[in-house]
Amino acid sequence: MDDDAMLKNHATGGVDEITLRSQELDQLAQAIRSIAERSKGDGAAILALLRVLEILHREIREGLFQESLPSNRRALYSLLKDIEASGGWPYIHRMRLQEFLKNLIVEDETCSETER
Repeated sequence: MDDDAMLKNHATGGVDEITLRSQELDQLAQAIRSIAERSKGDGAAILALLRVLEILHREIREGLFQESLPSNRRALYSLLKDIEASGGWPYIHRMRLQEFLKNLIVEDETCSETER
């Protein structure tokens, strides 16, 4: 299951690996969604939230996760099998510049039509 499918599954009330593993992680996810919802319409606030999530992802990956990597082949195989079974490697997708500018182009076309 790719990242977008996992997010859609969770957003529509589906039970995913995060919910099954830890009530604490589920509460964290709910808190983040709440912050995002309260920031609706405020691009700068949502961007700040995304930056915090990206920083936390990097800190955990480069620190605690790397320190906890297995030291033998059997444990490594088990970890890789778990990663594959539970949706793949966690990845924070960045918007492409074209996607970001799409809204600007639509807005610019709308403004041009109203000026005529």
